[in-house]
Amino acid sequence: MEYRIIAFSGTSDVEVKKSHFLCDLKNVHSEEEAKAFLDEIRHKYHDANHHCFVMRIGAPGTEYERFSDDGEPSGTAGKPMLSILKNENIYDVCAVVTRYFGGTLLGTGGLLRAYSDSLKEGLSASIIRTLTEGMRFSLTCDYSFANRVKYLAESMSLFTEKEEYSEVCRLFYLTEEKDFLPFTEKVREMSGGKVLPEEKQEVLFYRDDAGRPILYT
Repeated sequence: MEYRIIAFSGTSDVEVKKSHFLCDLKNVHSEEEAKAFLDEIRHKYHDANHHCFVMRIGAPGTEYERFSDDGEPSGTAGKPMLSILKNENIYDVCAVVTRYFGGTLLGTGGLLRAYSDSLKEGLSASIIRTLTEGMRFSLTCDYSFANRVKYLAESMSLFTEKEEYSEVCRLFYLTEEKDFLPFTEKVREMSGGKVLPEEKQEVLFYRDDAGRPILYT
């Protein structure tokens, strides 16, 4: 299961006939976090006419969705904004588009385009990453076997989180879910069943620009 999240939030300011549509986004993990962010934006732009929002929280299949037109004509803001997030496969996000009225009525079609364009530009200004299911685990072995494990991990492009050396070696890895069993089975065969994965933990992560995995918390 893969889906996308906002790793770094961007903003936008779309002007249509002197009305300004300001988009703010935030990665959130609960409705409470989303509401706090919405309150923050309302306070920041306390003199604005409308604060339309959409929130989409949770993993695919269990997501919670809510939106509001905040006084704009029904269907011109929140719902089209939700459609954009769905089309982009983005979760765990709250998006708020604040409108400062410029004195000219835009009509329902004009409003729909303006709110949609504001969110699209906000997303374009953000850094969006794809989440991947992974496993964190450790292996404990003696020094003579550690180099064989490390060579295998390198050949399979596994990420080494850290290495600890005392009387034995402890190697900590973060892998994609699909690579966990192939790697640990090879280690088990190489060690005659003596080296098995420990402290297994299912996680989600995304990769930075250099390809390094970043845990999603």
